[in-house]
Amino acid sequence: MRTEDVLAAVATGLWRWDNASGTVSLDGEAARLLGLPAEPVVLPEVAVRSRFHPVDWNEINGIVNLAVAEGTLAEARLRIMDVDGRVLRTVRSRSKPLERWAADGSPDYELIGTIQEIAEPQPGTTAAHTPITGDWRRSREAFLLDAGRALAEARSTAEVLRVAASLSMPGFNPDGLAVFGVAGDRLSVIGHHGHDAGDEGPFTDMLLETDYPAAEVVRTGRAIYLSSPEDYKRRFPATWPLAQRFDRVSWAFLPLIVAGRTMGAWMAAFKQPASFSPDERSVLTTVARMLAQALQRAGVAESERELTTGLQRSMMPQLGPEIPGMRIAARYVPTGGGLQVGGDWYDMIPLPSGRFALVIGDVQGHDVRAAGLMGQLRIAVRAYASEGHRPDAVLSRASRFLAGLCASQESAAEEDPDARSPRFATCLYVECDPRTGTLEVARAGHPDPAVRMTDGTVLMRPTAGGLPLGIVPDTDYPTTRFTLEPGETMMLCTDGLIETGGHDLDTGWARLRAVLEADTHLGAGHEDGHLEALADLLVQAVHGPSSHHTTGPLADRREDDIAVVLLCREGGGCGCGTSAAHPARPVRRTMLTVAQAEPERIAGARRQVRELLHDWADEEQLDSVVLMVSEMVTNVLVHTDGDALLVAEAVGELGERRLRVEVADSSDELPHKRHPGEMASSGRGVLLMEMLADAWGVDPRGEGKSIWFELYEQSKRPDA
Repeated sequence: MRTEDVLAAVATGLWRWDNASGTVSLDGEAARLLGLPAEPVVLPEVAVRSRFHPVDWNEINGIVNLAVAEGTLAEARLRIMDVDGRVLRTVRSRSKPLERWAADGSPDYELIGTIQEIAEPQPGTTAAHTPITGDWRRSREAFLLDAGRALAEARSTAEVLRVAASLSMPGFNPDGLAVFGVAGDRLSVIGHHGHDAGDEGPFTDMLLETDYPAAEVVRTGRAIYLSSPEDYKRRFPATWPLAQRFDRVSWAFLPLIVAGRTMGAWMAAFKQPASFSPDERSVLTTVARMLAQALQRAGVAESERELTTGLQRSMMPQLGPEIPGMRIAARYVPTGGGLQVGGDWYDMIPLPSGRFALVIGDVQGHDVRAAGLMGQLRIAVRAYASEGHRPDAVLSRASRFLAGLCASQESAAEEDPDARSPRFATCLYVECDPRTGTLEVARAGHPDPAVRMTDGTVLMRPTAGGLPLGIVPDTDYPTTRFTLEPGETMMLCTDGLIETGGHDLDTGWARLRAVLEADTHLGAGHEDGHLEALADLLVQAVHGPSSHHTTGPLADRREDDIAVVLLCREGGGCGCGTSAAHPARPVRRTMLTVAQAEPERIAGARRQVRELLHDWADEEQLDSVVLMVSEMVTNVLVHTDGDALLVAEAVGELGERRLRVEVADSSDELPHKRHPGEMASSGRGVLLMEMLADAWGVDPRGEGKSIWFELYEQSKRPDA
């Protein structure tokens, strides 16, 4: 009896599907099952496809592609339709894809298999899930969507492995997972789940030639399914004892392939028998592909983070030895994108004089070139400072250095448009005497420092400045001198701390000021941690918490790097260092020099006074103070040839304070009372102080004089 007769007797037909020519050969039984005359026939692919339910056709495409990739049988259940769209019968198809080459040299395949009618389950009976079961398909698609989203969000290899271990596959769940990598000619275990610590020992550093399923998967790039212990023992007898002790009964080993390269293998082991139907293999294969992509992304991200961390560690200095009487804290936070490197930096430099210098700067840009220029500029500034140059000379030399460096790079990089673009840098250089607290500041286009006083008042300290470094090679940088009193804290920062989150300089400064003032008594009694905690608060106020689980309220607006340095002179009320007794309400004082050549700094003097008295009880009195200060400083610049030195001091408890403001100059000419007419443009300074101040006067000095006035908070003078 012929084979065809035997198959026809059991209602089984034969078919041959040539994918290259687009034709299908059917024997008589196969033609009958498809609703055609029961005789051998060769049909175009479209004629046979029209006989399948559209949903089942989409399903079988994936199954065939999976079988071609794995070299296994393609098995599916198909609904046969008549010309009116009614279901005639359900058949099971089993076929073997034979890979071959098309005429144009591209890979193709031919399916050779059988088709057999099967009975549909009757109502009230149970049946295993099939490719045409809607609930199974929907649950599988939902699972793959969730798995893909979770794997796409994983940022590290450890997170990828945690996601893989938590996947709950529809209909079957592996209880043991392992991810194998390749290191040279050896297999390595990247991670595992469902095993005890140390269980991975025998599988680590295994040669790829070993008779082990994962090694063979890496060698061939094809998946291996072992549905029973007997199957495992028969195919891999040498390594069966290694797997036997885990008491599992089914295993799936799938290749992790990225861009055509097998980067490892994924093992899913089951304590319950698994038949590995085409649907189950399809799910496992899809998960393996997503897992490979996620591991590849995580590896690239970890390499970038390692590069970034190493670059930052090499370029960002340590804050050096402890300085008696002072505490220092610093933070650097890169921008949110790319390699997370940029041009911001800070430094602490011991000087030959026994003093030290604090430097903070920002090279234009957030790329690798900005980071490289930053490293070179930081070294240059440190070298100039270590030679003993004054702050203005250090910045002048640094400006020439950066201008020359950018010019040389511009001429050398003809094919890189970015390298040809000029770069500049802002910088703030502070030379500090730790014994006296005297600070000498030189500024190159950088934000001014801020000082938190002993009672919590925060002032932006105006300083003289020049152009950013590198714009004009020969530039002068004037210096400003002031004293950091015991208990005061100075903050240096880059504009990223101020402007991050869409703020400008004014609104960003108001936000930071609120953090600094709210921190007046934070950490009292925690000597070393107070300044560190304040640095963290400042960064978190604009950047959000550092945990990757909480990205912070401004995560999508981290457009600039952040560098911040805090310098505290130990004293009462600062929250760190010594806790010597001090008045309940310390003296609040500020000092400012307005040079003849800088009349625009009169506006800064007015702002300083307003910030000093931001909590003054009477707003009208505050306006009077600002008016008198503006008049006194202007008179010095107009009627003398010297600079004006402003000193403002508030003493006493809130609501009962006494304000004293002095403006000193080098002229011996004393002011005198005049009676200007209505149209006069000057001559009202003394009259204003008589009308608005509680007390005023002029004190001659050895060289020059000092004009002063006093005001009492909420004064009851009838003429005030």
